[in-house]
Amino acid sequence: MTDITARSGVARAEFPIGNVSPVTEPDRNLVLMRHGKSAYPDGIADHDRPLAPRGVREAALAGDWLRANLPAVDAVLCSTAARTRETLACSGIDAPVQYVARLYGGTPGTVIEEINRVADDVTTLLVVGHEPTTSSVAILLAGADGTNYAAVDRIEEKFPTSAMAVLRVPGRWADLEVGSAALIEFHVPRKD
Repeated sequence: MTDITARSGVARAEFPIGNVSPVTEPDRNLVLMRHGKSAYPDGIADHDRPLAPRGVREAALAGDWLRANLPAVDAVLCSTAARTRETLACSGIDAPVQYVARLYGGTPGTVIEEINRVADDVTTLLVVGHEPTTSSVAILLAGADGTNYAAVDRIEEKFPTSAMAVLRVPGRWADLEVGSAALIEFHVPRKD
């Protein structure tokens, strides 16, 4: 390293081009959450089904766990179904929300497309959706270095209501693709 003087007369450090490290994007956190346990009232369409009392309790537990174990959620993608909106409300997560109709009944590819559209300033993203799509997305995205394969196995067995898969995503949301994230945690919020 050598000193050079700028036009202002202030000395600056000059770095040889060969030592410059490329700028890399920070790792991001993706939380894929299944809605809470829903009720099945007579005469109510599937899209409009509310949470059952157990779903309300477990969604609150999920929110508590998220606040205790991850950086603050910066943004939420949520299905338009009543049970997903209620799950988010009961979780107490306070972040900007985009309600996405395509997440209700959507395919794993649809969910990944929606995630790919998230702004780069979001470092922790919560997606509240449905089964069997949520587990499929988690399994498809997992595989990068650091993946907890015991968690993958648990997800393959069952993705219970209010459960959350936490993935570490290197780089930009737009670059997220199959096998590019590390599944680092799978949590099922239940009272002990």
